[in-house]
Formats: sequence, C-alpha cells, structure tokens
Amino acid sequence: MRYEEDEDMELLFDADDKEHLHQPSPYETALAKYTTDLKDEVITHQTARLIEEHLAENNTHEVKKFLYHCIDLTTLKCTDDERSVMTLAQQVNDFVDQHPDLENVAAICVYPNLAEIVNDTLEADGVKIACVAGGFPSSQTFTEVKVAETAMALHTGADEIDIVLPVGKFLNGSYEEMCDEIGELKDVCGDHVLKVILETGVLGSAANIKKAAILAMYSGADFIKTSSGKEAVSATPEAAYVMCHAIKEYFLETGRKIGFKAAGGINTVHDALIYYTLVKEILGKEWLSNEWFRIGTSRLAPLLLAEIVE
Repeated sequence: MRYEEDEDMELLFDADDKEHLHQPSPYETALAKYTTDLKDEVITHQTARLIEEHLAENNTHEVKKFLYHCIDLTTLKCTDDERSVMTLAQQVNDFVDQHPDLENVAAICVYPNLAEIVNDTLEADGVKIACVAGGFPSSQTFTEVKVAETAMALHTGADEIDIVLPVGKFLNGSYEEMCDEIGELKDVCGDHVLKVILETGVLGSAANIKKAAILAMYSGADFIKTSSGKEAVSATPEAAYVMCHAIKEYFLETGRKIGFKAAGGINTVHDALIYYTLVKEILGKEWLSNEWFRIGTSRLAPLLLAEIVE
C-alpha cells in the first residue's frame, strides 16, 4: 500500500515538474505580444514598395539639412589616435562659423578611450559625445569588463553609449542571460542614452531581427541600431523596415518611445533618404528629430553638405 502511495506521489511531482518546465519565461511572454513570424520575401516586397512610393517626395533641400543634423559622425578605425580625433572634433567646432544657418551633427562617435579627447576639444553646442563600449564590435568579453568599460566611457565624457547585442547568446536562445546583461549596462548608463546594435546582417532572418529588437527594447535600450559596420552585411532597408515596425508596436504596447539608428555602409545621400523615408512612413513625423533618429556614418557628412550648400 505504501509503495502505491509513493508511486502516486512521484507521478504527481512529475506532472508538476513538467507543468513548471513548460511555463513561459518573461522573455517568451514579451515576444508573444508581437507578430514575429515574418516572411523575408514579404518584407522585401513591402520595403521596396514603400521606398518606391515615397522616396522621391523626400528628396528635398530641407530633408537633407535635417539628415545632416541626425548624423553621429563616426570614426572607429584601428588607426584612430588623439590627433585624428581632435581634428575631427575641431571640424565640428569650425562648422558653427562656416555654416551659421545650418544645424550641426547630432554627435561624435568614438572608441571609449578617446572620449576624453573629444570632451576636451568639442565646443559646439548641442553635439553629443557617443562611445562604442561593451566589447565592441563582437560583444565577446566578460560582463564585468563591459560594465567597467561603459562606466569609464561615461566618466571621461560620453553622453551616449552604443553596445552590440550579444548575438551568440541570442542565436542559441539564451534570452535571459542576454537581456540581463543589456539591463545591467542600462543601469550603468542611468539617464544617459543606451543604443543597442542588433547586428542585423548576421541575425539571418526578418523574424530574428524582430525578436532581437523587441528583447533589446524590453531590456532597457533607448535606441536600437542596425549594425556595427564591422560585418560583411551592415544596414539594409529591409532590416530598418522590421525595426521601425517593432518600435511602433512596442510604443503602442508600452507607451515608451525608442529611437532608431541606421549605421554601417551608409555611404550616399540616396542611402540616407531611404532610411528617412522608412522612419517617416512607418513611425511618423513624431520620430523626425535627432532625439529619436540617427545615422551613423563618416562618409555621408561631406556628401550631404555638398548638396545642401550647392
């Protein structure tokens, strides 16, 4: 009789354990609120149609001036040094006198060890100092190192921090570990802006881009960003299309606005107009300020300026 009771108890515990194991995690619960079963070919078609229908109307002098004001002027080369970064910051200073009727770039983006140089050199009002941190560009280092690097960048002058989402953790389904790390870095940033780079070119599908965007936003990202510019595939209009829709749906669900940053391989004015068009048509005019829309680039600034002042 005792043996039968023990068997019944074991069966009960087994059932409870199985039920517990099938309880959705907070991350699965968050993802379940959104449509993530996207078809790549559908996204490609919808993106192309939107651009075809609306790009031409945005090819204006005023839009180009606005786009210049949204640039995170970026230098992330292994050859960067104090002198080259000081020269870049001085060019931003000189812009004020050279073009008094135009609004300056949004930010200067550098490696964290060079934030102090920008902080000491930059005099232009309203231009932020952004730093890549958190083991950029691979995100492959200890969380403690990412925390320390982020804190040191902020301490030496950074206003904004750009980190790469731990792509390996995302792809193997370690959502909790990935999200906890992003959350910890946001805690370090406090009121400072945290941009999370999804590295969309290696995520493999529109569905993965949507999931990564949602998880990054729920973890504390203030911006989601396409790419580091260090992978073979960087920003694409299709990735931006998915990310902008994720931002819109997240805003409708939570009431929290998230910024969008396109970066990586944005080399022409035409490229910039594409991303402007996507943001305008999907997110609306409310996102058309450099508080919510950025373009990370080095090559684009002089090209835009040439068309603005011609």
